[in-house]
Amino acid sequence: MRRVTYFAVFEPSDTGYSIYFPDLPGCISCGDNIEHATKMAKEALGLHYWGMEKDGDEIPKPTKPPFEDMESVDFVVPVEIFPDIVKDAIENRAVKKTLTIPHWLNAEAEAANVNFSQLLQNALKEYLNVSA
Repeated sequence: MRRVTYFAVFEPSDTGYSIYFPDLPGCISCGDNIEHATKMAKEALGLHYWGMEKDGDEIPKPTKPPFEDMESVDFVVPVEIFPDIVKDAIENRAVKKTLTIPHWLNAEAEAANVNFSQLLQNALKEYLNVSA
């Protein structure tokens, strides 16, 4: 399983920490305390990396500290993700859809204890000729 580690810069502030990844411009986050900031850094890295892969962007190799423009109170934290796990979590998350069916059909289906979500998923897979 692929594992990726990038270094995040944590910048302390009055309200917690700001976070950025020098190797990944635009990959930023923040947290109220060190534990929250670490969790948010991992989430930001996972989403950013997934987005870059999805868009076909060139993903830069991680570099090691020291990084330019760091203040004396800033510190570096290695952040590790597993891109395939992140991708599966994002792409397989449930998405709420609103649909309309006739009242009589709804009544019949509810009387038969139909699982609308499962039925729609199965019908879409069959219609699109996909399996997953």
